[in-house]
Amino acid sequence: MSTTLLSTQDLAINGGTPVRATFLPYGRQAVEESDIAAVVEVLRSDWLTTGPKVAEFEEAFAARVHAKHAVSFTSGTAALHAAAFAADLKPGDEAITTPLTFAATANCVLYQGATPVFADVSADTLNLDPEQAAARISPRTRAILPVDYAGHPAEMAPIMEIARRHGLIVIEDACHALGAEYRGSRVGSIADMTVFSFHPVKHITTGEGGMVTSNDAKFAETLRRFRNHGISSDARQRQTAGQWHYEMVLLGFNYRLPDFACALGREQLKRLDSNLSRRREIAAAYSDAFRETPGVIPPAVRDEVHPTWHLYPIRLDLEKLTADRAQIFRSLRAENIGVNVHYIPVHYHPYYRERFGSRLGEFPVAENAYERLISLPMFHAMTDGDVSDVVHAVRKVVGCYAK
Repeated sequence: MSTTLLSTQDLAINGGTPVRATFLPYGRQAVEESDIAAVVEVLRSDWLTTGPKVAEFEEAFAARVHAKHAVSFTSGTAALHAAAFAADLKPGDEAITTPLTFAATANCVLYQGATPVFADVSADTLNLDPEQAAARISPRTRAILPVDYAGHPAEMAPIMEIARRHGLIVIEDACHALGAEYRGSRVGSIADMTVFSFHPVKHITTGEGGMVTSNDAKFAETLRRFRNHGISSDARQRQTAGQWHYEMVLLGFNYRLPDFACALGREQLKRLDSNLSRRREIAAAYSDAFRETPGVIPPAVRDEVHPTWHLYPIRLDLEKLTADRAQIFRSLRAENIGVNVHYIPVHYHPYYRERFGSRLGEFPVAENAYERLISLPMFHAMTDGDVSDVVHAVRKVVGCYAK
């Protein structure tokens, strides 16, 4: 159907026929029979919590991202908290991050009593701008937390150089970027600590879950203790050694990822390459379709970078449209396309406004992007028909609101 022949009356939101008969979510998990079998095997074993599958998953994961150590956690947020703890953030300290992220990135700094300091993003990738981050460094700064937005790696080379110059620790929030590469290095092997998420909409899932990778043995030891109440050994280690004695050496949390979740993650990790390949195919199809679509700006990809496309965030060229982002969003949802928005800038949230006096207009690039962003459906189980429906719906809706 040619969108040039359509009017707003043809839109589903106004009573027209939707592009799809059923709703297509922006993301979802893919679970296969081998995943179920791996979990059932653990359910029938002696270990449901910290058993052998934990170490198997961590070792396989570390090998996949070319890191020396990988430590699993109950969620990406728990992993961020642990990394902030291992970085020794404390009251009076500051950590620099991006406002265009999920709140957990900044919240993990607050969990340690430290203060998150936001710096604006680059206009093309919407990742933390190294120059803006450098300008926000103060005598209290202890860490930088770049985010690999949508699966596109942050500018890690200049960020690491800035951190080394000022004696800072870099915690890379790579919850969107499992499998990504930056200048020939795998994400997970570059920063002092790198954090991943296994939420169901991510590249692999453990239900909920997270991981921190590092090449520093001291960080890894602290992370393992922190997830286990601060205790220096776990139950399986004590059973293997035939002893009962244990010592709490720091104040930690119960952030242990169960054995059956690790079994699921280990099985899913085997399909990571095929999952990434499919996401890249979908992203290429979207970019080809929208490159010449008036009113739509596809996401940028820098040289020497291989993104993983956790999200496919388009930006609306509002100057070419008669509707704002909210109306476009509602119209696409009415077409049964489950678009989403990533993210409400963290400093917009009432908690941050009230506690830190955050003001609108402080970070113009991030704020301008937020007003235009829409995340299209992106998950590796999408069919070619699903992709075609998304393209059709976007062209239909944007075409109807074109000036």
